[in-house]
Amino acid sequence: MSSPSRRSSSPDSNIEGGSGSGSAGDERKRKRMLSNRESARRSRARKQQRMEELIAEASRLQAENARVEAQIGAYTAEFGKVDGENAVLRARHGELAGRLQALGGVLEIFQVAGAAVDIPEIPDDPLLRPWQSPFAPQLAATGADAFQF
Repeated sequence: MSSPSRRSSSPDSNIEGGSGSGSAGDERKRKRMLSNRESARRSRARKQQRMEELIAEASRLQAENARVEAQIGAYTAEFGKVDGENAVLRARHGELAGRLQALGGVLEIFQVAGAAVDIPEIPDDPLLRPWQSPFAPQLAATGADAFQF
């Protein structure tokens, strides 16, 4: 492409600048081309560096994702185990509460019949009441939502 201000073919340019004016334009063009090439090289290098950084970050995020998924799996397994134990304990509690109620009914029958029944006093020991916490009740998150991140 030639610029409109360039006068390489006019006879006046040979008089004013001599034959060196055409070579000065060529020199500027050559310098500009070298500058553009260097700029393009730097741009490609920056692009390559950014690509390598993104690949490294993607790799790091994939590793972190795998670690978090493994942790979620472990928490899910632990939750399943605790939930199963809780179900067993609830069933056992229901069974024992039914037996206690039945024994209370038997004692009433003995007392109504006039039989002497000596019932020992049960000490107020929290270890004898494992279903009741010796501490004040606290709200706790339960269910699958307890392990969300």
